[in-house]
Amino acid sequence: MKRKLKNQKGFTLIEIIAVLIILGILAAIAVPKYMDMMDDAKKQALEGAVAEGMSTMSLAYAKEMMANGSATMTAIVAMANANKPASDEFSYTFARTNTSAATVTVGGKAGSDFAAATAVTKSWQKP
Repeated sequence: MKRKLKNQKGFTLIEIIAVLIILGILAAIAVPKYMDMMDDAKKQALEGAVAEGMSTMSLAYAKEMMANGSATMTAIVAMANANKPASDEFSYTFARTNTSAATVTVGGKAGSDFAAATAVTKSWQKP
């Protein structure tokens, strides 16, 4: 004899398949957007690190001017290299290019999320 169950609750197979299809479509749209957002965030972080390197050069210039009344590029670069920003993600290099300019190069450290990132170099001019 068959028993008829009262108050059966649950989802039918068709309802479950429909939900899985909708979730699959959403995932197919969301994952590529998430990857693009991650790449953009890494680029922005690298640009922020370059800006930090540029401000390190400006700070070294200001310290030299206050201490000595003048500032040579050699002294500015030496001070910037001695006071590099502390970072687990980025490596900073400061180099003199001429008597009134230097370059700031920022790259990713090995083992960090930015290890494969292309190093960015910007020129800093003495004010």
